[in-house]
Amino acid sequence: MSAPLSLFVTGTDTEIGKTFVSAALLRGFVREGLQAAALKPIAAGAFESNGVLHNEDADRLDAASSVLLPPAIRTPYLLKEPAAPHIAAALENVTFDIARIVDCHAQALTRADIVVVEGVGGFRVPLTATQDTADLAVALKLPVVLVVGMRLGCISHALLTAEAIAARGLTLAGWIANRVVPDMTFPDENIASIREHLAREYDAPLLGIVPHLNPASPERAADQLDIDRLLQTLRHAQR
Repeated sequence: MSAPLSLFVTGTDTEIGKTFVSAALLRGFVREGLQAAALKPIAAGAFESNGVLHNEDADRLDAASSVLLPPAIRTPYLLKEPAAPHIAAALENVTFDIARIVDCHAQALTRADIVVVEGVGGFRVPLTATQDTADLAVALKLPVVLVVGMRLGCISHALLTAEAIAARGLTLAGWIANRVVPDMTFPDENIASIREHLAREYDAPLLGIVPHLNPASPERAADQLDIDRLLQTLRHAQR
């Protein structure tokens, strides 16, 4: 039996559809017959339902998964305030421990064929005074998939994020263009520019273009993703 696979999903910014694309990836992996689980290590913005704290993003990931992790493993840090993680953590007297997240990830790998780890916000969101989400990605030692929210400024955001990923010694397994602004001008030209730069500089392929979907449907979004190519890249990176 082959070893379980995993990847770290990051984005060019917040509110660019990172959770939606992560859910689409999960649905794509499930279609391939894989037992797929989601890890959302840090989630800020929780609500109570029947005495249990929930987070909308974490719930969406669970809905797209075929393996449901215990909440304490899936989201070891669930914060109530919908704010930047280090701000929400300070309000609740919580200190993030990356080692705890690494342990949760290790437990997740024993329960699934593939684990999708969704970061929080962009690639360098602060977690503590000295650590950020890039440090988390490094500690997990995972290939990274970059979600690019297609809107004004996305080319610079994509290239800067790719540069930061490479600077940490991580593999950029590929990127996904997500059409968050349906009436964006020159979307194809923007995608072509990012595609050229990321392929030439990081050998990172475009794994799919997700159209603006209303209502949002991870199933339909999965149709646009090159899951086979991503799996090949992940298996190669594992060797």
